[in-house]
Amino acid sequence: MLPLTENDLRSSFINASVRERRNLAVPDNFGNLAWDDLDFLAWRDRKYANLGYVIAELDGVAVGILLREADRKPNRRPQCSWCEDVTLPNDVVFFSAKRAGDAGRNGNTVGTLICSAFECPANARRRPQTAYVGFDVEAARRQRIETLLQHVRGFVREVRDGD
Repeated sequence: MLPLTENDLRSSFINASVRERRNLAVPDNFGNLAWDDLDFLAWRDRKYANLGYVIAELDGVAVGILLREADRKPNRRPQCSWCEDVTLPNDVVFFSAKRAGDAGRNGNTVGTLICSAFECPANARRRPQTAYVGFDVEAARRQRIETLLQHVRGFVREVRDGD
């Protein structure tokens, strides 16, 4: 992922107001992030428990999305739409995001189920179980990571473009 300054981080959000950008809490470890090791940057707000943030790289540009957690928890334990982890080592919650531009100002939103504390990169990197004799565990792991990136970028594009 592209290294970001705090100013870059705040200005990357395409569906947040100026006030929301100014008030967001940057990640605790922001100054020490290993940018080359990140698939995307995601964190929960320390001040507002229902807010989350995701920044992904699209076409060489950092694009940030402000997410709001739904008030109600799902009735059943859902699967994360991003990492598709079936062992569910953590909670999965429903997040919604205003679309960028006029659509978002008119109340148009997009929603998805995501690991509550954005554990998706760790889930995708966990060594999968051997499914059969000759199963390439490392290839399956790489495919899970690539699928995660496709899902995150697809969601960010949907917020950005309205597709």
